[in-house]
Amino acid sequence: MTPSIADGLRDMRVGVLLSLCALLFGFGMGGVFGAFEDSLKGGLEADAQAVLEARYGGDAAKSKAVVDKAWSYYKRAHMHGGGIGAATLAVILVLAGARANPKHSRIAAWALGFGALGYPIFWLLAGQRAPGLGSTGAAKESLEWLAIPTSGALLLGLVLATFGIASALFGARRPPSS
Repeated sequence: MTPSIADGLRDMRVGVLLSLCALLFGFGMGGVFGAFEDSLKGGLEADAQAVLEARYGGDAAKSKAVVDKAWSYYKRAHMHGGGIGAATLAVILVLAGARANPKHSRIAAWALGFGALGYPIFWLLAGQRAPGLGSTGAAKESLEWLAIPTSGALLLGLVLATFGIASALFGARRPPSS
């Protein structure tokens, strides 16, 4: 009996679920923006105001610049969640349809899903931290432990998926497993 796409997806269920969670995160942030944009922005401003003297030397313009950039990080988290989540889910679907090596497919799907969910969370956390740290650069540096492995996982997953799909499409035909 020839394995179906559903069988392939079941084998890659962790990656599928993580990619769907990334979509939920991205879309959910959009809903949160619609309902609470003013209070979210107010929270960022309050965090910056609390350290205005210590981190910004009393310079309100510097504070405003960091708060504005932090808000753009929130939006980046929203867009990355939806975009990367959709892209990784599509790659996983193609991988399942190509019936590539199941072990490599599971690893690729896990890496894609982990990166799809983790990388947008990095941007959200960087946006939250920036006003209190006085710098978006300091916020990003403080979260390298999350940014590096999640972006690396995305790249690794995409490379594995690309090779898996290519080998399944252009390699020798495997006999159906029973």
